[in-house]
Amino acid sequence: MKKNPAPQEANITEPRLYKVVSSRIQELIREENIGAGERLPPERELASKLSVSRTSLREGLIALELGGIVEVRGGSGVYVCEQTSQEVPAEPVGPGPFEVLSARRLIESEIAAIAAKMATDSAIDAILRTVVEMENNHDNRNSNEMADRNFHLAIARATGNSALEGVVEYLWNQRGTLWHKLKEHFQTEELRKQTLIDHRNILEAIASHNAVAARQAMRAHLDRVTRTFSRG
Repeated sequence: MKKNPAPQEANITEPRLYKVVSSRIQELIREENIGAGERLPPERELASKLSVSRTSLREGLIALELGGIVEVRGGSGVYVCEQTSQEVPAEPVGPGPFEVLSARRLIESEIAAIAAKMATDSAIDAILRTVVEMENNHDNRNSNEMADRNFHLAIARATGNSALEGVVEYLWNQRGTLWHKLKEHFQTEELRKQTLIDHRNILEAIASHNAVAARQAMRAHLDRVTRTFSRG
C-alpha cells in the first residue's frame, strides 16, 4: 500500500512581513540608484510600486531606520542614509505594530463589553484611578504610558477572568522597538489628547454597565490610534 507523504512542518523561521518589505525597499533603492541623501518616493507611491499596504510599508521603513539605512523626517519624507549595505537589525520574533493593534481591536473591544457587564464598584474605581493618573501625567511620557497600560489591564481585570488579563498584558508586551519608533514619529498631540477623551468614554460606558457602548468606545479608540499611525 502506498503511504501518504508526511505532512510538511510549518516554516517557523519564515521572516516577519516587515523584514520582507524592508528587503524590497532596499532592492528598490539599489535598482533605482537612489543615493545617500536622496529622498525616496512618497509613501503612497512607494506602496503602489511594491504592491504592499501603507501600514506594511511604514513598518518596513521604520525597521530600515532602526538599521541606519534610511532616515524618516516628519513632514519631509524618507531619505537614504550614507550606508545602504547594512542589514535590518534583529528583532525578537513577534507581530508588527499594526498586527498588534488589529488584535487589540478585536480582543479588547470584547473585553470592554464583558467588563461593562461584570465590573464591581471597586473595579470601576480602579479603572478611574488609571484615567486620573494618565491625565495628571499628560506631560510625563513614561508615567503617561504606564498609566495607559494600567488602564487597559484594569479593564481586563474587571471581567473577573485572569486569562483575559493575561492576554491584554501579552499584547501590550508585544510592543517592541518598531512600535516605539513608529509612535515617536507619528503620534500627535491631538491623538494624545483624544486618547484621554476616549478613555473617559470607555470608563463611562463600563460604569453605566452598557456593554454595547463599551465595545464601541474601545473599538473607536484603537481605530483612531491605527489611523493616526498609518497616515502621513
